[in-house]
Amino acid sequence: MTEQSARSLLLVHAHPDDESINNGATMARYAAEGARVTLVTCTLGELGEVIPPELAHLSGDALGEHRLGELAAAMSELGVKDFRQLGGPGRYRDSGMMGLPDNDDPACFWQADVDEAAAHLLDVILEVRPQVLVTYDPDGGYGHPDHIQAHRVAVRAAELAADAGLPIPRVYFNRMPRPVAEEAFGRLRDRLPGLPFTETAAVDDVPGVVARERITAEIDGTAYAAAKAAAMRAHATQIEVAPDEASFALSNELAQPLFTTEYYELAGGADGAGRVSDLFAGAEETS
Repeated sequence: MTEQSARSLLLVHAHPDDESINNGATMARYAAEGARVTLVTCTLGELGEVIPPELAHLSGDALGEHRLGELAAAMSELGVKDFRQLGGPGRYRDSGMMGLPDNDDPACFWQADVDEAAAHLLDVILEVRPQVLVTYDPDGGYGHPDHIQAHRVAVRAAELAADAGLPIPRVYFNRMPRPVAEEAFGRLRDRLPGLPFTETAAVDDVPGVVARERITAEIDGTAYAAAKAAAMRAHATQIEVAPDEASFALSNELAQPLFTTEYYELAGGADGAGRVSDLFAGAEETS
């Protein structure tokens, strides 16, 4: 096995579509380069708000099943063959937005026992042996309970893997440098009259916006821009991609830039390597 094919990247996300928005270009790039890319999705997004009127009848389990099909289509666009649901399809249900009664459902991911859920993820880690794990920060990027819980479960599983003698050398959080976001939103406002959206979201609506100096990895995925846009478009219940493939909107119909350079922060802060252009930089030497 070559060094390149031995590379293994594991991503942990809350709902189908989160992976394409946050990491689509990164996933497509590493899959094309021969790395093993594994996606674990923690819920099926049964409580997502549906955008197209012709699909508005979907809700609950029917929506979750439909979104699982959207996920498969998105992964095909990104060239990712290994995608799974934590504990199996439907094991953990969507928790809804923070503060809603849905958070109290005993079957929802927010109510899951973290060690139990982490044990399911540990099984994946022991199988695919990742050198790199990507997930959300402790706030889940923007405070959604499923995103927060995904962070907790991913970090706990990494701890359990270390206890089992298989430490993951690099754990990254999804990030977006504030100056990049502000510049991109400025360009988007200039183009807005020609787009199907009437307003833009706010910069702080982008999950994980932080000061530029906190960024420790910058992945240039511009060669995979079309693949990322296609993957996002595959999540048709949740995302509307503009014809220019440079912007998109969620159910709030507020335009956001579609970023093809994706940014990350090393958990625990920089380790002396500075900002890298490869998530595996330094990982294989310590694995």
